[in-house]
Parts: sequence; C-alpha cells; structure tokens
Amino acid sequence: MPWQKGEEQTAETQRAEKQMNEQIDFEKSDGLIPAIIQDVQTLEVLMLGYMNEEAWQKTQQDGRVTFFSRSKNRLWTKGEESGNFLEVVSTHIDCDKDTILIKAQPKGPTCHTGSRSCFNTPYNHNFIFELLRIIDNRYEFPTADSYVNRLRERGVNKIAQKVGEEAVETVIAALAEEEVDFVNEASDLVFHLLVLLREKNIPLEVIAKNLESRHR
Repeated sequence: MPWQKGEEQTAETQRAEKQMNEQIDFEKSDGLIPAIIQDVQTLEVLMLGYMNEEAWQKTQQDGRVTFFSRSKNRLWTKGEESGNFLEVVSTHIDCDKDTILIKAQPKGPTCHTGSRSCFNTPYNHNFIFELLRIIDNRYEFPTADSYVNRLRERGVNKIAQKVGEEAVETVIAALAEEEVDFVNEASDLVFHLLVLLREKNIPLEVIAKNLESRHR
C-alpha cells in the first residue's frame, strides 16, 4: 500500500529499539511498569495499563498490546473479548527505563464504556488527525456517496484546482473581516489540502518534519 500509518523501521532503528528493550528495569516497581498507549494517528492518550516482562514480550511478539491485569492476576490482551485490539506501531522507553510509551492503531473504541479514550479529553485539534484517518478510509473503501471519492475520481489536477479555489475564497473572507466566513473557508481549504496530500501519498508527518527542519 502506498499510504502507511507509520514509517518502516530500518535495521538500525530495530537494533536500537532492541537495545532499549533489554534495558527496561522491571524490578524497579516489583515487576510491573506503566505502559502509556497513544493513538498513532491523533496522538491522543488512549489508556494506561501495566506490564510485566512476560506481557511486554507478548506485546512485541504478537504486535498487539498485552497488559498484566492486576485484578485478574493474568496476562490480558486489550480487545481479547471486544475485538477492539490495539495494534502496535512503535514502542518507546523513557529515560529512566521504567515506563513504556506505545503508539498504536486502535481497532475500535479503547475504553470499556465505548469511548475512544479512557480519558475524557476533547478532540479539538486532534480531529484533524482523525480526519486524515477518515480520508484514508474513503480511499481504501470508496463509496458512491462519498465526497472524497468524487474528488478522487476527478484526479489530481481537479483536486489541486479545488485547493486553489478554496485558498482564494479564504483570502477574500479574511479581507472581508467576517470571522464566521473566514473560519468556514479556512476549514474548506484545510480539508481539500488534506485530500490533495492523500492523493499525492504524502503523509502529514512529512510536512511537519519539513517545517521542523526549516525552523532549525
């Protein structure tokens, strides 16, 4: 697939990650360390669980997040009953080697209440990342009534033209000093730009990294 949820790890990255894994100090907290789960797309913190060394090894082997359940006193793979698994994209160890950050692709709501996260946090700017996921889904599973699909059928030239039109309308709205119109036009511009990035197979992370390098 041309569109990836995360960058492929190089051999060097894998070796570095393996070295970090070997340095995790499970004995510091009686064999259990906290594992923070973050949505790889929206960057939202989804939940916090605990892992022992066996749960950590199973998580790496299966590619799905497995915790040690303190209430059940056993290994527990998130989604084993609901099917809402957390597919591992990348793992990161903190500087003290006693906390794990896992960036994951959730296969449905994470919380047992049916919410996307166990924390009651608003979407706000995170919805832009969720919108990327929606656009990607429309590309993978096109439907006739999808506006994204209709844009895609018109081709990259028409999509680029639409971005230009929305940019002009955004400028006009900005100069007219009507905030509600400006917000609506700016939203249209961002949406169509995201579609154009998807059409060109350019992840938003590439733009972010480019801006970061130019800032430096």
